[in-house]
Amino acid sequence: MAIIKRALISVSDKSGLGEFASGLVRHGVEILSTGGTAKALQQLGIPVKDVAAFTGFPEMLDGRVKTLHPKIHGGLLAVRDNPAHQAQMAAHDIQPIDMVVVNLYPFEATVARSDCTLEEAIENIDIGGPSMLRSAAKNYRSVTVIVDPRDYSVVLAEMDAHAGVVSIERNAALARTCFARTAAYDGAISNWLSSLDDEGMPQLFPATLTMQFHKRQSMRYGENPHQLAAFYTEPGPIARPSLARADQLQGKELSFNNIHDANGALELVHEFQDPTVVIVKHANPCGVASSDNLLTAYQQARDCDRTSAFGGIIACNRPVSKELAQEMTAMFVEAVIAPSFEEEALALFASKKNVRLLATQTAARSTAPGRVAPEWTMMEMKRVLGGLLVQERDTLLLRKNELRVVSARHPSDAELRDLEFAWKVVKYVKSNAIVYARNHCTVGVGAGQMSRVDASRIAVWKAGEAARSLGIAIPPGGAVAGSVLASDAFFPFRDGIDAAAEAGATAVIQPGGSVRDEEVIEAANAHNMAMLFTGVRHFRH
Repeated sequence: MAIIKRALISVSDKSGLGEFASGLVRHGVEILSTGGTAKALQQLGIPVKDVAAFTGFPEMLDGRVKTLHPKIHGGLLAVRDNPAHQAQMAAHDIQPIDMVVVNLYPFEATVARSDCTLEEAIENIDIGGPSMLRSAAKNYRSVTVIVDPRDYSVVLAEMDAHAGVVSIERNAALARTCFARTAAYDGAISNWLSSLDDEGMPQLFPATLTMQFHKRQSMRYGENPHQLAAFYTEPGPIARPSLARADQLQGKELSFNNIHDANGALELVHEFQDPTVVIVKHANPCGVASSDNLLTAYQQARDCDRTSAFGGIIACNRPVSKELAQEMTAMFVEAVIAPSFEEEALALFASKKNVRLLATQTAARSTAPGRVAPEWTMMEMKRVLGGLLVQERDTLLLRKNELRVVSARHPSDAELRDLEFAWKVVKYVKSNAIVYARNHCTVGVGAGQMSRVDASRIAVWKAGEAARSLGIAIPPGGAVAGSVLASDAFFPFRDGIDAAAEAGATAVIQPGGSVRDEEVIEAANAHNMAMLFTGVRHFRH
């Protein structure tokens, strides 16, 4: 058990400092401190002993050397029940230090500034702080180490309950937090410095990549029952709504596949400004619709492919109402993601206890102090044997001014709106990907095919199956008649265009860039189809 008699406090983040230090004084703890922290405590009327007076050695080299001293590290590292250690401490007049409170120079915040210079970054590399933290954490059986201000109240509560004593179990947990923090701190320094080119300019991808994630939950299994799995999240804030910050309001624990599918649904639904619903099954959107209201959008998205929607993941970009909840509970779904849920909607979902409800309205909150550069939240990573593929997330939006009409006929305003809609959706469909859309709603989705024309045929077939399942008469032109088509990559041959025209599509949006572009354009003109080139490919593997 660690009885706290002496504490060394040196913090950059001074939030909660006064209340915590006052609590220590209440327990008769002597406080050692340096520089700005000592001044802040003195201004609060809290008695402080300067580290220089404690060590008998002056602070020097512009403050670079103040705690790097045997009386500091000896007081932290000495094993309290080791007679030899105690004898050496007595011989050298080293007094024990029972608590260290340090939260390090703000290196990450400094280098996150666009105007940060190399000199500023170097000056914000803490040396003494990590050294004291590691010394204290190593000797956790006797020393309490605090690196996160959110632990102040926990430690004080334990001291209040046990007459100034902090348990070994608490100290061990704090030591784990400490070593994780110093590892992240060193990783941030390594990442930034190794990202500098020969001219000292930071590049996006560092030569050495170190990242840290925190386990949010262990899972029953991974993609399959024979695979172990866990869900890890990044520390720090995330700018966009994220499953890592979502609140689960009800339902079973999310599975590996649930999280993977829900992430795709959430990313896709936030491509749209209008009320939109996305339904995902096995990582592919099977129904997407935008409308004036969310209820209509849901009905249209569901009816695009009711078979696949069964047991799917639903994402909405508006709060879920009672009326929408009534529709959703009429069919089995795995999870519903939305900014929020009305109370009456929650009451309806309560009868479906296994349905996971995820609210993303608090998505921007942080679960830990910011320790990852903001741009890394926009990276995605894929493991390969012996390595890691890292790339920027595909967040590129359609740039209307860069669209090229390459066909003889220009799209109508209605076609253009549907083309823009379909282009947003196809970005989230596994390649090769084809999406047919009409009136801001997917009609048929062809995903993950080795041949683009096969993806198109599958999309048309699924559209027909959906119409038949709803008892809707298929028009003479076919189930996708009057729709537009989006392709995630260029058409290598004209057969894809011929197939789309035969199915009844009137317009196509695609990247272009094939050596047979002229042949493909000729096919569009032969069928009086409008065709747009985006100049952008959206492969998704």
